[in-house]
Amino acid sequence: MTLRRTIVGTVATFWIPVVAMTAAADEPVALLRMTAADIVAQAATAPANPTGPQMTVLVGDPAKPGLYTVRVAIPAHTQVRPHTHRDNRSVVVLSGTWQMGYGTQFDAQALKALQPGSLFTEPAGQPHFSQTTDEPVVILVTGYGPNDTKFVTPGG
Repeated sequence: MTLRRTIVGTVATFWIPVVAMTAAADEPVALLRMTAADIVAQAATAPANPTGPQMTVLVGDPAKPGLYTVRVAIPAHTQVRPHTHRDNRSVVVLSGTWQMGYGTQFDAQALKALQPGSLFTEPAGQPHFSQTTDEPVVILVTGYGPNDTKFVTPGG
């Protein structure tokens, strides 16, 4: 009986705080319905980045704990060197052809061409790289923040 109380007490001591932290960190997201035109209009108000991708936050905040979705518009002829993120992410290609690969070295032979409607994942800590060719690309990235980007080699 004493052993059973000890095991139950140990389990309760461990799991109750974990369950409480999970519930507090996973607050419901705001109700949101956006048409494709709404998303494009919101993206038009985002700060311009003439030398690289333009990111528009649609859901949540990638810098804070919780679910987020961002729209990322990448110009033509952009190459993204190998990098990682701390969170698991899933990505859907909305327009253009996104060429994406996994690994610590940029390898054009490892790129897979992903047309609109394609989906890929970026597992936490998994190095990956990508590029656009002659056309811009728009993707939707969903993850669970906080997010970061760390390039495999310094200098990004």
